[in-house]
Amino acid sequence: MTKFIALTLALGALANSAIAMSDGAVEIDANGDGLMTMDEVQAVYPEVTADTFSLIDTNGDGALDDAEMVSGQEQGLIPTATDG
Repeated sequence: MTKFIALTLALGALANSAIAMSDGAVEIDANGDGLMTMDEVQAVYPEVTADTFSLIDTNGDGALDDAEMVSGQEQGLIPTATDG
């Protein structure tokens, strides 16, 4: 039961991160397709290089979804909204 509660709390925290990110992602996702391309990311964060983008794009599809964006921010590879 304790594992279930811990898992539920962890999933809730992850969902909150994704929800918080989705507000910012709307600004990055210029065409509204739910994915952020290299061009869209660099329009907001010009310091993100192609190599950095590739590291964040864990599934290699050439675009970032919300989970990849959150992960990239958690790793410090993409600035968060509060980074300044």
